Amino acid sequence: MKDKILELLNEKKYNSLFELLLECNAVDLAFLMGELENEDMIKIFRLLSKDSAAEVFSYMEPDDQERLISLFSDRELHKIIDEMYFDDTVDLVSEMPAFVVKRILKTAAPEQRRLINEFLQYPDDSAGSLMTIEFVDLKSHMSVEQAIEKIRAEGIDKETIYTCYVLDDTRQLIGIVDIKDLLTAGFDTPVSELMQTSVITAHTLENKEDVARRINKYDLLALPVVDRENRLVGIITIDDAVEVIEEETAADFEKMAAITPTDESYFRTGVWRHSRSRIVWLVLSLLPNIFSGSIIAFYQSHNPALLSLTAFIPMLMGAGGNSGSQSSTMIIRGMATDEIALKDFFRAAWKELRISLLCAAVLAVVNGVRIALQYNSTLTALMVSLTMLITVITANLLGCMLPMGAKKLKIDPAIMAGPMITTVMDIASIVIYFNIAIRLLGTASRL
Repeated sequence: MKDKILELLNEKKYNSLFELLLECNAVDLAFLMGELENEDMIKIFRLLSKDSAAEVFSYMEPDDQERLISLFSDRELHKIIDEMYFDDTVDLVSEMPAFVVKRILKTAAPEQRRLINEFLQYPDDSAGSLMTIEFVDLKSHMSVEQAIEKIRAEGIDKETIYTCYVLDDTRQLIGIVDIKDLLTAGFDTPVSELMQTSVITAHTLENKEDVARRINKYDLLALPVVDRENRLVGIITIDDAVEVIEEETAADFEKMAAITPTDESYFRTGVWRHSRSRIVWLVLSLLPNIFSGSIIAFYQSHNPALLSLTAFIPMLMGAGGNSGSQSSTMIIRGMATDEIALKDFFRAAWKELRISLLCAAVLAVVNGVRIALQYNSTLTALMVSLTMLITVITANLLGCMLPMGAKKLKIDPAIMAGPMITTVMDIASIVIYFNIAIRLLGTASRL
């Protein structure tokens, strides 16, 4: 598609190019625009219709948007800002450098500029920063015919019309009505007879991740956002909720992998910034090795017979770290989907204990049999098996308790998943192993 577009552009077949652009999906076209040189990008963009141009622009990466804005005249920038949905405009302003923001606000209409400044005052992680003001509001005394006429008149400029919001004279939210109910009811039916008065809402200062999960939980297309007086100030649509959930998931994966989260995409982030987000955690990951090495040296200095047992330490440390990570992943996932709450602490711990007993028993038996056959040493097999049993049970319980404890302390549970559990279990497995070995070796020597 890119080659075809450039070919038509170079041959100045603008009519054919215009027809081809009409067939392109806005998301695909936004990606393609980012791969073009500035001169080709602006030429193609100017061939798009007014509505298509605004939609394509909203899907472009911030770096590409900044490039394109630098090529716009003030008149072109005003037209784009005027056609974009309001929440996309706010996102654009929040991501652009100060000198670009100044130019955007300069070209925006006075009322739009006032609203943008108002929205930028909401915290970045709040529902207010995510919402849009483009929705259809109705009155309860309206007939279905009047409601439909209003939707026809205003709906073209709104982000969604599938759900309409019924407000009183003070703009307090008193109900919602679906477009399906309006279209299937008689024209004379009052909106008050069709609206649902039990409405799920969000507050402007509520955490946007909680709001996104609520939209997912109740299978909503949009969620109304109200202020302290229950006045409707905006709505959050499903596409914005999905984006928040994706960002949250990506951040959790990065934290669990001991990488400082970033909003930038992989290829658009420089090598130095990638390295900087990992170096701190890599340096910190060396600390357990310092402690574990000191612990091994301490035990071996008091009992040289333990030297032959160090070959099994990596396996035991790995089993503990892996078991803890499995447990923490399931707990974090359950908390993220609201399946597990803090009040379920003992219930979750009891379940993980039973799971760990089964897993630990299997691992202990398999490794015990292998070591007994491979090394012809029942005592060594017993030491490793007992250590494996206790280590896996301990790791599973830690994998359950640490994330829930972090949640209680208002710390992101994902931080606990990787580095913390691995660090604790590396040290714990060595201590458990050598203490069991010392006792069994002492017993064996007395026999």
